[in-house]
Amino acid sequence: MSANKRIVIVTGASSGIGKAAAELFAEQGDTVYGLSRHPQDSASVLPLAADVTDEAQVLDAVNRIIAEQGRVDVLVNNAGSGISGAFEFQTDEEIRKQFEVCLLGIAHCTRAVLPHMRKAGSGMIINISSVAGALSIPFQSWYSAVKAGVLSLTEALQNEVRPFGIRVTAILPGDTKTGFTAARMKNTEGQEIYKALSRSVASMEHDEQNGMPPETLARRIVSVSRKSNPKARYSCGFKYQFFLLLGAILPIRLRNWILGKMYA
Repeated sequence: MSANKRIVIVTGASSGIGKAAAELFAEQGDTVYGLSRHPQDSASVLPLAADVTDEAQVLDAVNRIIAEQGRVDVLVNNAGSGISGAFEFQTDEEIRKQFEVCLLGIAHCTRAVLPHMRKAGSGMIINISSVAGALSIPFQSWYSAVKAGVLSLTEALQNEVRPFGIRVTAILPGDTKTGFTAARMKNTEGQEIYKALSRSVASMEHDEQNGMPPETLARRIVSVSRKSNPKARYSCGFKYQFFLLLGAILPIRLRNWILGKMYA
């Protein structure tokens, strides 16, 4: 096996950003396992069926990879789901699903690989967050909350595992044209009360479907995976770097007022 050939796991690899990233890793010579609930046949990516919300399934998948390859060099926690609606009317079931996929899923996958990365004294974990995790979007309150949680988790974990030679970072995608838009759980209850709800969600979906292709994010993910001393977070594209910089330097009241004007 080539010294440069890495063993890579990408979750949510059956479509969108995950599929594009998995294929690009493989194209560059890595051995790639794509984890998803409904894996797709691929000429370059090894598919494994696993629901990231089911810890037993994740452990089985990782143990199989370790048995076949002996190690895991890179984990990309990409699996996720979206939710929109008025905070007042969103259900516990909807909220719970967001947390289970976007945060518990990361916990299950990361806990499964960490013992092996610690033993090897190396490894890279990339968590896919969102610009919404840094700039909370009205009518995507719970999606923004879990993606903010991904950022906090990433920063804490980065310091915890640094002594073991393990690198951790987060990537914050902006609007990207994928099937994520159509798959979003949309709760429209209360739209006669919250007049901006339908318009806000339609605007977000328009921006997503006119956003960057998933291949752009894939290139960013693969590039970051090779950094020896990564930052805690990376965006993708000048526009989103500018938005995040602006969000960081503006007073919170002004930043939130601008977001309200844009989306509410």
